[in-house]
Amino acid sequence: MTEPLLVDRTDAVVTLTLNRPQSMNSLDVALKEALRDALAELEQDRSCRAVVLAGAGTAFSAGQDLREHAAGLESAAGDPLETVRAHYNPIAARLANLPKPVVAAVRGMAAGAGASLAFLADFRIGGPGTSFLMAFARVGLAGDTGASWSLPRLVGHAKAVELLMLAEPVTADQAMRLGLLTRLVDDDEQVLPQAHELAARLAAGPTVAYGAIKRQLSVGDAGTLYEALAAEAQAQTICGATADHRAATAAFVAKRKPVFEGH
Repeated sequence: MTEPLLVDRTDAVVTLTLNRPQSMNSLDVALKEALRDALAELEQDRSCRAVVLAGAGTAFSAGQDLREHAAGLESAAGDPLETVRAHYNPIAARLANLPKPVVAAVRGMAAGAGASLAFLADFRIGGPGTSFLMAFARVGLAGDTGASWSLPRLVGHAKAVELLMLAEPVTADQAMRLGLLTRLVDDDEQVLPQAHELAARLAAGPTVAYGAIKRQLSVGDAGTLYEALAAEAQAQTICGATADHRAATAAFVAKRKPVFEGH
């Protein structure tokens, strides 16, 4: 049986590949559970200092497996939308709060929950064939997998309303202009290599500081000035106690390039 999620390690970079290419990496229960559990493990894995999220084949992810969902709607065995609480919510929380950088290699289509996953990454690399579609309203649903949190932060409230309600495709060029992509490469074949290159660069950086930056931005985006200042003070206390900070400060004084160990 083919694994729904591939987990590969290269030095301090872990690549999570959604592996259902025959269905454009649509998210069935097996894949959602595998992704949720893998992210939980990576939270505690100090040897992992950066994560790449990718899709097998020609698409990133078409979102929820609607065939599985339709069968669930016809069954009396439970509520198929319980998957939001059981799977999508914990995946979104773990992806957004992962204390290390996440790079999404968005090759091809990213739709519905698949697009939401990409928007929760810290960086998104795309190519000419990349497109996004907030498809939820097309099947009579609201957004999930953190879309109501991530989209306004990326594109603003008004554009988030437009993307979610009108549910129109966003091309790669449009995505770059809107801020949905961090980097747009010229060739779709270079999306994953470029994502790995960026992740390797991040994995060689101050991992604790990166995690602290993610936490303080989550406060600063929505909190008051005083909440942001408190979060910054807490972050600097944590980062200031790291070996990386001490070593990098010494390297600066000695006019040497710092080497970060991630602690």
